[in-house]
Amino acid sequence: MAQSQDGDPKPRSRRPQRRQLFCPAHPEQRIEGNGKKYFLHLLNAEQLQARGMPDKKARLVIQAYPVLVLSNEWLEELFCPACGTSCWCHVTRHDRVEHTVRWAPRDLWEQVAHVDPIVANPSVSEYSRREASRLNQKRRDGKRFFDAG
Repeated sequence: MAQSQDGDPKPRSRRPQRRQLFCPAHPEQRIEGNGKKYFLHLLNAEQLQARGMPDKKARLVIQAYPVLVLSNEWLEELFCPACGTSCWCHVTRHDRVEHTVRWAPRDLWEQVAHVDPIVANPSVSEYSRREASRLNQKRRDGKRFFDAG
């Protein structure tokens, strides 16, 4: 049995702990996400070196695996109750429970396979795409279409 800090034996909890994800803007607020995880792919040794791998080892790994999929880093859409919105976050797993969460920069999507942020989704119609961008368009008087007054 495991020992507690004061020396008394404590029973082990058999219930698995949930991952702990906290909002980058509100560090005390837990955020949830059950969406799809987009794992990052590395294509060159410099990307491995930026993550702390020595130069020689990084070159050997890239030679062995031309496309290396990181199992501990991904992009995921997470919902924060304090912000009231869902945002794309870059999640880095340290162990089963501990994770680091930060806002996902747009250039990180270039490291995700099968997702091109420049090209529009082909399953979305031209009408839907145009109407979605209408929110950002302005009227002749300089106000947005959906502004009050």
